[in-house]
Amino acid sequence: MKLLAKLMAVTTAVGLGSSAYAADMTLKFGHVGNPGSLFEASVNNFAECVNGSMGGKVEVQTFGSSQLGKDKELLQKLKLGQVDFALPSSVMSSVSDIFGVFEMPYIIRDRDHMRRVQDAMMDKFQDAATAKGYYIVGLAENGFRHITNNTRPINVPADLEGIKLRTPNGVWRVKMFQQYGANPTPMAFSDVFTALQTGVMDGQENPYAQIASAKFQEVQKYLSITGHVYTPAYILASEKHFKKLPEYVQSGLQDCAIQTQAFTYEKAAGLETELLAVIKDAGVEVNEADKDAFVEASKPIYEAFAAEVEGGQELIDAVLGLAGGS
Repeated sequence: MKLLAKLMAVTTAVGLGSSAYAADMTLKFGHVGNPGSLFEASVNNFAECVNGSMGGKVEVQTFGSSQLGKDKELLQKLKLGQVDFALPSSVMSSVSDIFGVFEMPYIIRDRDHMRRVQDAMMDKFQDAATAKGYYIVGLAENGFRHITNNTRPINVPADLEGIKLRTPNGVWRVKMFQQYGANPTPMAFSDVFTALQTGVMDGQENPYAQIASAKFQEVQKYLSITGHVYTPAYILASEKHFKKLPEYVQSGLQDCAIQTQAFTYEKAAGLETELLAVIKDAGVEVNEADKDAFVEASKPIYEAFAAEVEGGQELIDAVLGLAGGS
């Protein structure tokens, strides 16, 4: 009985559900999201779906807060078979240039637009992932990003002049903020709070769900609502390891990924209102940025992407062409 109790305690600790027996197959899902983040909610939803629908044959274990590694480490561990799933977002632009299209400012208007892009263009993104040894099981999101800092409110791009701004590891995000006049520095998400607290960084940019769950409102004075980039998140596996799974397992995982995307979009929309209030209540000064000014200042980024990435202009045109009336 002591052994059983111990096993059940371990199971509870890693969020595996209440099963008192071992599944035929255990799969590890690592991500960088903190408790209370959209990443955590999305990954837990995916795990609950798999664990509840596979008849005890497959069990997904979840490990958040960079327990199994930061984004780039998780990408490497996927290929090594040390992790079965990860949830990268902006870092995918370092895997293949094609994912950099989502780094173009204001290219995605809303979630309905993203759904149309997914429906029409997913094969392109899947081919780009598999060419690098990965497989996109499904999509979630990181959301619409906004700027926080300790220097001044950001109303127009010129207000970013000289601000030391943390960005994710993605070449186009760095180029974008350089174009705006900031001093951007890529940094792992798990290191950002301390960098802001100590003044190593003046600010950062993230969706409300990441800002609030990481408690950046405790070490930031200003939040400027820019919505400058919408970043999908990718339920990502190693192609080699995923394709070795039995077909019924692959199918079940993909079905749960579809359900998780619907959950994530609904959850994210709710959090945008709820968490903005949390940030305001912490004493952060909030302002609406001049988005037209940011859109105008973003034109050189589009031109650079079109010039530097093979098929870049066609990608941009395809995504923009799916905006519809949104």
